[in-house]
Amino acid sequence: MGNNSTIDKNTILAWLMSGLFGVLSGVFLVFGYQLEMADSVNISDSNAMLIMLTMMIIITIDTRYVWRGYDAQRQGAKLFGLFRTNVVKEAQGIEVTDKPSMADFLLTWAVLNLLNLPVLLAEFPGFFVYDAQDELNEVLTRTFTTHHPLLHVLLLGGTIALVHKVTGSWNLGIFTYIVIQMLIITAIFAYTIMYLKKRGVGKNSRILWILCYGLFPTIVMYTLCSSKDGLFSALLLLLVVLLCELTDDPAAFMAGKVKPAALVITAFLMPCFRHNGFYAYLVFVPLGLLYLKKHVDAKKLFGKLSAVLVIPVALYLVFNSILTAAFSSEGTHHQEMLTVPIMQMARVYKYDRESMSREDIALLTAFIPSENLDTYTGRVSDLVKVGFDNEYYEQHKGEFFGLWLRLFKKHPMVYVNAWLLTSYGYFYPPANINVYKGTSMFTFTYDTSSYFGYEVEQPGERHSFIPVIDRLYRYLSIGTFHDDAPVLYLFFSPGLMLLIYLFVLFYRLYRGDFKGIIPFLPVMLTFLTVLLGPTYLVRYVVYLWLCLPVLLCNRRVQAV
Repeated sequence: MGNNSTIDKNTILAWLMSGLFGVLSGVFLVFGYQLEMADSVNISDSNAMLIMLTMMIIITIDTRYVWRGYDAQRQGAKLFGLFRTNVVKEAQGIEVTDKPSMADFLLTWAVLNLLNLPVLLAEFPGFFVYDAQDELNEVLTRTFTTHHPLLHVLLLGGTIALVHKVTGSWNLGIFTYIVIQMLIITAIFAYTIMYLKKRGVGKNSRILWILCYGLFPTIVMYTLCSSKDGLFSALLLLLVVLLCELTDDPAAFMAGKVKPAALVITAFLMPCFRHNGFYAYLVFVPLGLLYLKKHVDAKKLFGKLSAVLVIPVALYLVFNSILTAAFSSEGTHHQEMLTVPIMQMARVYKYDRESMSREDIALLTAFIPSENLDTYTGRVSDLVKVGFDNEYYEQHKGEFFGLWLRLFKKHPMVYVNAWLLTSYGYFYPPANINVYKGTSMFTFTYDTSSYFGYEVEQPGERHSFIPVIDRLYRYLSIGTFHDDAPVLYLFFSPGLMLLIYLFVLFYRLYRGDFKGIIPFLPVMLTFLTVLLGPTYLVRYVVYLWLCLPVLLCNRRVQAV
């Protein structure tokens, strides 16, 4: 009776998790298609709703079938990876002879940099784009704000300004910064490969992941891009790897000083390059402590682990306060946090203005000038929110949210569509990331795609030493790649990456493999923050590609 009860419980849980994956996948695909084609969700379309229901059922059944196959093999070698892990071997008393060495790390690091070198030469001095000019100007004019993370502003602008002062060349300054960033990011990639080796991932698989880190365009773009997203994503990857090591064996992780210190430094630095990383980590800490409390018997060890997870929060708050005070930085503008409500009310103003009272229109235009509201386009908020009156908002916050609530009651679906239009590219795999269509840069105007910035902003200037590679990256970044190779494009899509993460993590949730879930909570929590952001761009979620090898690393789960 007990065994039958366990089997029934496992079966129910398996169907619930596969059902959740099926439901989300169906919603993502159908709603995403409607948003891509018509700029709105239409739940009154009975054909679309029937297709969505059919997709949910088919994906649920297929997912359960695949998971059942994994369950049948869980006692063998293969499970989201290729070989039984070294961690499991050691636990079973099996001698491990292929542990990673410093020589392995250095060789891998060198190979990764060599793989990046041709693209760097093709795009010399590197991709200097996405607020790069603004961050450099902050250093040159000594006028700082907290809109961009100050640590990145100082590293980027300081390096470029210093090299320019010595050599007289802006390009050499940009190139120097890109090389330094490349060395840091590839070192983190190399450490990740060493972790895969430690877990017993085979040589052929490791070579595949090295080639992925060194050649896959989406990853290379941000390894060689001056934007803060590359360093942020790499540090988030390092945090995931360190958390994996911690959950593999908490006692061994805390036995020395190097690993705990590395975790503290990584968790502290990661949000220094993107503010939303701090909020994600802040939510992760109590969840991580809850897991550790259940899986660590020794109170002294749990106390040390708690300190390791909590200290980065305090360090970040103190460091940011000191840095802000030291450079007399202006505070972050409120519109960055209010992107979603701003876009929701702007959509009502543009498409349903006749339903608004004169008083509500006057109040809305007091917060956002009409000339900005008239520029509303569904997929990006930049032109609308730039006119937001922060001083007026600080004095009339209650009126702002009162207006937001009144309009929501009248136009709930307008609000839903306004939010989804700035985020659906993250969950709809075929979405064409072309949010900047019509926007002019220094050397081009976005037309068919804005997958990647590609630009070298002034004062830099591109001098390609390998034009054929330059043409390839231009094509992938702002060309017609999405239309020419729609199937291949899916591997460049955030939506496909999200589905892979959900497929794996829901499976582990069903199996009770919380050890395989906890390290990825910072990734998923960070992802949730971008759903409230100004638009959908690969730069905000490049960590989905970086962390993929660790996600797919072999884990031997326990039966529920």
